Amino acid sequence: MKILIIGPGKMKYMPYIHFYLDNINWKAHDMHVAYWNRDEKDENLSQFEGLHLHEFKRFMVNDAPLKTKLCLFYSFRRFCVKLIKKHDFDCLIVLHSIPGVVLYDWLVKRYGGKYIFDYRDSTYEPRVKFFKRAVGNIIRCSRITFTSSDGIREYFPKDCKDKIITSHNLLEDSLKHREYKRICSEKIRIAFWGFIRHAELNKFLIDRIGNDERFELHYYGREQIDAYTLKEYVRINTYSNIFFHGEYKPEDRYEFAKKTDIIHNIYLDDNMLRAMGNKYYDGVIFRIPQICFPGSQMARMSNDAQIGISLDPRDSGFCDTLCNYYNQIDKVSFNRFCDVELNRILLEYNRGCEIISGIFSNSL
Repeated sequence: MKILIIGPGKMKYMPYIHFYLDNINWKAHDMHVAYWNRDEKDENLSQFEGLHLHEFKRFMVNDAPLKTKLCLFYSFRRFCVKLIKKHDFDCLIVLHSIPGVVLYDWLVKRYGGKYIFDYRDSTYEPRVKFFKRAVGNIIRCSRITFTSSDGIREYFPKDCKDKIITSHNLLEDSLKHREYKRICSEKIRIAFWGFIRHAELNKFLIDRIGNDERFELHYYGREQIDAYTLKEYVRINTYSNIFFHGEYKPEDRYEFAKKTDIIHNIYLDDNMLRAMGNKYYDGVIFRIPQICFPGSQMARMSNDAQIGISLDPRDSGFCDTLCNYYNQIDKVSFNRFCDVELNRILLEYNRGCEIISGIFSNSL
């Protein structure tokens, strides 16, 4: 079978692609991947040897307004359509709603029932009616749809619930690194890793931590406009316990997890209030407590599993509450709660793996 995976970013920024690559036998199929290099920088692709990689290389700032992005989305569509016409693929795997909507007509009209849709995050669905309708029809016409969070199912058609499977942003390689020796510190180290954004909310957090000697705050990850704003904010306020470490490789997480006491998993936007981020799973796997924003899906999940705390950094008692929470954690009980939550996650994740393996051991 000739298969094309279509993703919205660089290979290293799409860890969820491994959900498919790990469960499809490359040797039995002709496997292609189309991906978008948005920063136009080279990346190490040696681990993907044996795949046919097709790079769309056009610069785009992630936080740019929609009208600025439209011409780039159209260019990406042309790139993908040309590829599809040339190779006449038997099956498409579409990662994220952006590639899905820009290829809407090809999916619904020409590949109906012959593509898999992977819905990780909402984008324009909450405020653009056309986009929401398009996503609904993409799900309706898919062979099967995977979603990483039950919190975003409200955007899905009610008549399609039987073809929507909950998966997870779980990186299987992380499971090999569960047992590690934590590097101790006199201060409570809070760490964020991922794409740094939400400057205004993070300013509140930086002010809280920057004025409290009990804590350190570390940022690991890609830096664009919001990160530059925050770094300048730290410089102007001369905070000595706030650190920015820059971009990292996925495997680097295993090292800085050893130096993390609490994971910063606080987001405040419509998407992330419903989504499940990678750091949630890192917290469970590495047995590190996490802070989530009150009312978010991750806050509900972490509270139910007893593996984190819901706090708003805009609250004046933020640091005292967080310090009391951390100091009162019973490590034995906490580790047990993480193990229970991981077992629940793996049951759902493995079900998805079995479905993917089953689909591609036969034909669509």
